[in-house]
Amino acid sequence: MKSAIVLAAGKGTRMKSDLCKVMHPVAFKPMIGHIVNTLKQAGVERIVVVVGHGAEDVKEYLKDSVTYALQEPQLGTGHAVMQAMALEGIGGDTIVLNGDGPCMQKETIEQAFMANQEHALTVLSAKLKDGAHYGRIVRDEMGHVKKIVEAKDCIAEELTITEINTGLYVFKNKELFEGLKEIRNDNVQKEYYLTDLVEIFNRKGWSTNAMMVADPNETMGVNDRVDLAKAEAWMRRHINEKHMRIGVTIIDPEHTYIGADVTIGADTILYPNVIIQGESKIGNHVEILSNSFLRNAIIADDVVIDSSKIVESQVDAHTTIGPMSHLRNNTHIHEHCRIGNFVEFKNSEFGEGSKCAHLTYIGDSDFGKKINVGCGVVTVNYDGKHKFRTTVKDGAFIGSNCNLIAPVTIGENALLAAGSTITDSVQDGDMGIARARQSIKEGFGTAYKNKE
Repeated sequence: MKSAIVLAAGKGTRMKSDLCKVMHPVAFKPMIGHIVNTLKQAGVERIVVVVGHGAEDVKEYLKDSVTYALQEPQLGTGHAVMQAMALEGIGGDTIVLNGDGPCMQKETIEQAFMANQEHALTVLSAKLKDGAHYGRIVRDEMGHVKKIVEAKDCIAEELTITEINTGLYVFKNKELFEGLKEIRNDNVQKEYYLTDLVEIFNRKGWSTNAMMVADPNETMGVNDRVDLAKAEAWMRRHINEKHMRIGVTIIDPEHTYIGADVTIGADTILYPNVIIQGESKIGNHVEILSNSFLRNAIIADDVVIDSSKIVESQVDAHTTIGPMSHLRNNTHIHEHCRIGNFVEFKNSEFGEGSKCAHLTYIGDSDFGKKINVGCGVVTVNYDGKHKFRTTVKDGAFIGSNCNLIAPVTIGENALLAAGSTITDSVQDGDMGIARARQSIKEGFGTAYKNKE
């Protein structure tokens, strides 16, 4: 059985933020969200998140997807792991990770579990030119892991070691909880260090191991906003390269921002300054032009999106959106539609082959197939207290500058004259017109212009 303990109790003082550290987003998702998702992808069955500062925010975000343990006060990493008593007595292996390390990938977690098959403990290590503030991996003459020394407790010779502790470990679960009983806080900080388990395990004759990760950046921790920017850049590059390798063209990867849970089909082209968030699903042969923003959007094949915003909405195949269109709140645009300049849709259906080219608001509406909507049309869906729906049936023609006062129904092949304010339903094939008849005052224009 694979288990995990995620250490997420720290306040993150250096972030200078009211938000607890692990809830800061990287690639549009809180760091703790990346870690939990990656653990589940790696087949981890039980996850205990150790919380402290900002516990309610973490619980509100993760809900019941994990088990929680409270660390209060915070007395070091060893003390944090001691709180995960829900895993005591369970067989198998347990991986321990920090909640501020969002870049860890599924493949590395799987490799770590594999590396620990014949050992009681595997430490994930990395080679750095400068070990800086990281704990050092101290090996014996045979190359076996002897101990881990925190940077602040290192002697001069140990500070020259370039193999560092990443803060990630895999334990045999039984040995982990036995070893925790022997940790002491005999150090400068008077904290219980999880790293002391290396010496404890060696003393007991339990096999210890170190697995060096291929990319040290994958194990980076985030301690301040500078680290957060580094993690964001690494994650953006990693996500973009993944999509490019499966057939997506990203014209400027440095200025294209894609969330970790987004899926994109082959031969789709993303222009610079595109942002795609949430669980958006983009089809094949889609073209998304610069300055477009998508969140939880479902985009079918062969769609063109030009400088537009699409949120919680769906666009079907062979449709063009924009420039400067806005689709939001459960809008569904069907196949072969044209949504043009400065058009906003909210909570509406727009049927196959229909067109709405410019300067229009359609909200809480159901439009059928092959409808033409002229410029400046507004569905007036709110009376100040309640919202109502507008229905427009197949083949209708809505002239420019029409106001449709909901609730109202426009029938099949009906025609609304330009400039009309429609308060009553129009039957199939009829014409609705609601405007004052034009009158002509001969010569009035010239007289007005020449008036003193």
